[in-house]
Amino acid sequence: MKRAPKRVLQEPESTRELTGLIREACLIAKDSANNLFEFVKDSSKMAFLAVKDCEKELDQLERQIDERMPEAITRVNEARARQLLSSLKSTTDLERIGDLLLSVALRFQARTARIPASDTRQLVEMSSALREMLDLIHQGFSNLDLDCARKVLQMDKDIDRICHELFQKHLAETVPQGDTSGFEILLMAQALERAGDHTTNLAEDLYSLIEGRSLRHVPKRKAAP
Repeated sequence: MKRAPKRVLQEPESTRELTGLIREACLIAKDSANNLFEFVKDSSKMAFLAVKDCEKELDQLERQIDERMPEAITRVNEARARQLLSSLKSTTDLERIGDLLLSVALRFQARTARIPASDTRQLVEMSSALREMLDLIHQGFSNLDLDCARKVLQMDKDIDRICHELFQKHLAETVPQGDTSGFEILLMAQALERAGDHTTNLAEDLYSLIEGRSLRHVPKRKAAP
């Protein structure tokens, strides 16, 4: 007696579309960070407009994913549902990164005083590190590459260090009354540092997706992958 061929369960089209949207969101966040880097470095008007466009696209993608997620979860097994929920958290981080990068671009564009060269250099360094981190996140989610997650977790320390240096410098300065230029620089640095934190969240989600266990809520001395 011949046995019937084993059926291979196909991933629902809605699930594949969601996965594609999440990878697209990673790519847009990466583009936003790259354009912010160009804007801070060269004051490129086109780069500024690109950051604004990226923020709008990330908002739209988050709404699309929110709308499609409930139906997609009901069509997959428990393991896949957990992956989709993890992806939903990642989308929230990506949307928040878009908001933070736009806030930096808007502050930089609205500045009334020339930013000191040393401060500009450090903001450029932070932007450069962030774009590299988001490039790694895009590669990691596209190829399920654990090394990308590890590198991002290490690189976040560079952003934190530069942010700390800027705060130390400006909080120790004596500035003329009414001069808020230093405060604006610190707000930009803080936004970039927070974007780095959200990118670290993405790296932890990627680690969880690949390894099947989470790095969150683990004591820091045990958190190294």
